[in-house]
Amino acid sequence: MPLLSIEHLQQALGLKSFSPENAQEQMLPQQARSLFPPRTDSPPRPAGVLVLMFPQESDWQIVLTRRSEKLRGHGGQISFPGGRQDPHDRTLTDTALRETSEELGIRTQNIQIIGTLSQIYIPPSHYDVLPTVGILQSIPIFKPSPDEVAEVFTLPLEDLLNPRIKQTESWRFEGIRMDVPFYLVKGHKVWGATAMMLSELEQRIMTASPDTELL
Repeated sequence: MPLLSIEHLQQALGLKSFSPENAQEQMLPQQARSLFPPRTDSPPRPAGVLVLMFPQESDWQIVLTRRSEKLRGHGGQISFPGGRQDPHDRTLTDTALRETSEELGIRTQNIQIIGTLSQIYIPPSHYDVLPTVGILQSIPIFKPSPDEVAEVFTLPLEDLLNPRIKQTESWRFEGIRMDVPFYLVKGHKVWGATAMMLSELEQRIMTASPDTELL
């Protein structure tokens, strides 16, 4: 698959006739809404993550991290770099860039912001997360913070568009068994909110590029 242009990626992010809810739903675990209903006791906490991409080997690489087991929330899970909005962050994109710099040790000044995905609510942590999509034109050198990041790896965009990396397993949560869809990426199971964000990106690109050739 040839490297998609930045303009094409921007077009995919800006689609007007597109349902992000339907795209995200494809990677939502069954019974998740009944097991984790939205909280109503307080407003959700705003947060921002960065869907960082860079070109390598004629494809875009999407940066993912495995969170440190030492973290209190979602330890060991696969996520995008990001976190909770600080009072001095002007926007959630600023939050995503700041957190990416702190977590991965890279300079964010050269990241070109090309758009956002849809804001997504995460009931277990009560976060309302905005994924910002950013592009680096060169391969970054990562210096991950050991307190936050256990591993950094990438997902080639061509693999994201290949349905063969999607699998489903039956997992048990709080005594309830449910079918959990995930992306299998280099031995990692990417599920939950991160998978839902990836699904929206995948479906946006496929909608904007219906003739994209898959393996």
